[in-house]
Amino acid sequence: MEFFQKDKIIRIRNSHVNKYLSADDDEETVTLDRNGETKNARWTVQPVGDSHNVIRLKSCYGKYLTASNERFLLGAAGKKVIQLNPSQDDSSVEWETVVREGSKIKLKTRYGNYLRAHGGLPPWRNSVTHDHLSATQDSISWDVDVVEFLINPQVTAETELTLSRRRTSHSRTPSFLSLRSDQNSVVSPPKSDGRTIYYHVADEEGHVDDESTVGYAFTFRGNSVAELTQTLREETCLEDAVVCTRSPLDGSKLFPLRLQLPPNNGTLHVVLVSSCASL
Repeated sequence: MEFFQKDKIIRIRNSHVNKYLSADDDEETVTLDRNGETKNARWTVQPVGDSHNVIRLKSCYGKYLTASNERFLLGAAGKKVIQLNPSQDDSSVEWETVVREGSKIKLKTRYGNYLRAHGGLPPWRNSVTHDHLSATQDSISWDVDVVEFLINPQVTAETELTLSRRRTSHSRTPSFLSLRSDQNSVVSPPKSDGRTIYYHVADEEGHVDDESTVGYAFTFRGNSVAELTQTLREETCLEDAVVCTRSPLDGSKLFPLRLQLPPNNGTLHVVLVSSCASL
């Protein structure tokens, strides 16, 4: 398959949920994101040896898309897909590309599982697993967009893998390939890295079942209350949800968030309440 014979930077969008495979800022989690313009949605293709259809995918943090052995949820079949720097030659970072039609592909582990995107309600929403599934399911079908070709790369894929292993587990220094990719990329306006939003969903009376938990979380890159409200409505499928915050005095009363978001991209804890609920 000539498409994957050379190093290039791509982004891949799942056909089922219409979101992009994204490397989370924690440099470990892999999620789905509607925004395909961020660096997190860019993956560097590294062909494995002389194979025409086996590749590694390297995130913007210099780590590889990895099929782990850890179950995503207890009792569920799917296993977690993460970012990882393997300590030795590890087939869990190798993916076989199977062409469906045009630019659509499936990505299969060396053990027969397929890269799968999840929609639905949390905690499945925006998650990525690898499962042993029928080849006809849309959740394992991905569209590929080439963002950049790497002409005459100075470092081979094997050398890059060796360099990545030398990084300490806590290092946040970009790898050589990440730096090179940034230098060759088309310059775009700087974008905010976003803020972390933690949210609970209240019942019709405005009560939250378990307020001791942190709540669901995601990275929000917008700037306004209106954008946040729309994003949360899409995330939860609650079309009439009102975004509320708790009183800073006793934390018991909810107030609709109307004016503006806290400054400096500070972390925000909110509660989603139906517009019909009494606050």
